[in-house]
Amino acid sequence: MGGGVLGVSTAAQLAKRGAQVTLVTEGRLASGASGRSLSWLNSYGPRSAEYHRLRLLGLDRYRTLSSQIDASAWLKFDGGLTWPGEGELGKYRDAFEHMRQVGYDAEWLSRDEVAARTPGVDVTAIPDDGAIFNPGEGWVELPPLVDHLAQVVVAHGGEIRTDAGPSEIVVSDGRVTGVRTADGAVLPADAAVLATGPAVPGTVAELGVKIPDATPISLLVRTPQIATPLRAVLNTPRVAVRPTPTGSLVLDSGWSEEEVVTREDGTYEVRDSTVQGLLREASAVLEGNPVLTAESYGVGPKPIPGDGEPVLGALGEIAGYSVAFTHSGATLGLIAGELLADEIVTGRPSPLLEAFRPTRFDQYRRSSHD
Repeated sequence: MGGGVLGVSTAAQLAKRGAQVTLVTEGRLASGASGRSLSWLNSYGPRSAEYHRLRLLGLDRYRTLSSQIDASAWLKFDGGLTWPGEGELGKYRDAFEHMRQVGYDAEWLSRDEVAARTPGVDVTAIPDDGAIFNPGEGWVELPPLVDHLAQVVVAHGGEIRTDAGPSEIVVSDGRVTGVRTADGAVLPADAAVLATGPAVPGTVAELGVKIPDATPISLLVRTPQIATPLRAVLNTPRVAVRPTPTGSLVLDSGWSEEEVVTREDGTYEVRDSTVQGLLREASAVLEGNPVLTAESYGVGPKPIPGDGEPVLGALGEIAGYSVAFTHSGATLGLIAGELLADEIVTGRPSPLLEAFRPTRFDQYRRSSHD
C-alpha cells in the first residue's frame, strides 16, 4: 500500500523475486510526499553508524541503476554544497570532522574554490570561513523514478491499482489476510507492506502499535525554467535549492515550513509572502541573483519518525505486516525496497534493518499499559 518511492520500490523488488504483487494506492503514483520532495541523495553529517551505512547503500543502488538504464535526465551526482549561518560554524566544523573520520567524502572549500568546483553559486553569499562540498552527493526527481519502478512491477506480472481510495490492511487472528479498498473489495494477501508516508503512524496506532511521529508540513516551491549553470544541491542557512530535469529549480527551507497554516478542514494555507521569501532567498545564493518566480508549489506532510531514524520491517504483533516510514525516502528508496522484499520472500530478517524495526518502540507500549 502506497504509491510513493518506498511502496513502488518494494513492489518492484517483490515482483522481481517471483511474488504475486498488487500495488494499491489511494490516488495517483507519486502524488504524496514523493511528488514534493527535495530528493537530496546524501548521508551528510553525523548520524548513527547503522543509518549512515544504510544511506551509503542507498547511494550505491542509485549508481547501480544508472549503469543499467539511462536515468541521466532525472538522476544526477553533481555534489552537495552547504555552509553555516551566523553562530553555526562550530556545528559545521564538527559535522565536517565527523564525515572525514567515517570516510564520507567532504571538502572544506574557500569562496574561490567553490567558484572553481561547482558553478552557479553566488560566492559572496558564502561566509568568510567557506563551505562544505560533498562531491559524491546528488539528487533524483522521484516521479520519473516511480514511473520506472512501476513499469518493473508490471513487467514482472504485478498489478497496480491507482485511485483506489482510502484502503486498509485486513488483519484476522493476528495475521494479514488482505487489503480492503474504498469500494469494499478485499484483495487476499499473505503479506502487506504499509508505505503510506505520513499516514503510517496513525494507521498502526489503530492496532495498538506506537511509532513516534515528528512529521511536519513541508512546502516545496518550483520555479519556471531558468538559465542557470547550477548543478549541485545547495543547502544554505535560509534556503535549499536543487536543479530539475526541466531546467527549473525547486526550493524549500525550515522557516517556510513553519509559516504554513493548517486549516480546521485539514487543508493548508500558504502565504504569498512565504513563497516570495523563498524566491528571494534562492536568488541571493545564485550566481547573478536572477529574478525568480513561482510556477507551482506542493504542500503537505513530510514523513519524519519521532527519533529521526527509519522505521522499516515487520510489526512484531501481526504476522505478514511490514511498514516503511522514513524521512530519507529518496536516499533509501531503492535499498529499503530491496531489503524489505528479501525479508518478505525469504522469511529471513536482514541484519541491515535490525536497528530500524518498529519493535524498537515496544517500550512505549509497555509504559502506556503500566
